[in-house]
Amino acid sequence: MRHARDGAAAAMSAASKILVARGKNEPQEMENPDVAWGQRARDGVWVPTRDGQRIHVGIDVTAADTVAQVLRPSLRVFVGVDVDTDIVAQTTAGGVRLLTVIHGPDAPSEFRFAVSLADGLALESMPSGGYDVVHLRYGATVGRLYNPWASDSMFRQVKADYALEGSVVTMRVQHTDAFYPVVADPHYER
Repeated sequence: MRHARDGAAAAMSAASKILVARGKNEPQEMENPDVAWGQRARDGVWVPTRDGQRIHVGIDVTAADTVAQVLRPSLRVFVGVDVDTDIVAQTTAGGVRLLTVIHGPDAPSEFRFAVSLADGLALESMPSGGYDVVHLRYGATVGRLYNPWASDSMFRQVKADYALEGSVVTMRVQHTDAFYPVVADPHYER
């Protein structure tokens, strides 16, 4: 088993290389007092909506008791959340990114995120493959879970998409035949 510090460094290195290659249009990590992280992977994160409410995004993983290594207030790493899998969790100006780092072919291809919405909110499927958080009374979009992207270490696109089952959003990453590590990016913004 990898040492937690080595695992965090490997996850950060993989995620950083892919993000640099993707360019300047990526949301930047920054502190956001409206975002509240739990201590363990199972605790997930509470994120704001545009109308001042909050939603909870849970990280449903095999090693749910994995404690976050907090590198700075806006960046934490959950090492070993599943076989050959780490999560680099970033706070952004309007939400969060859960950069899922897949280190090898034994890693799962599905990653589950339980979404708990405040009363009067619902997830609505979008043609892009993402989900809008919609205020039911007014029909306004108050948050968005963007369609995921994934890339391997050769900077080749890897197919990634979502499936919704009840209140659980499952990110599916088809990483067979990819060059590892593969980084996939679930990203929520208000």
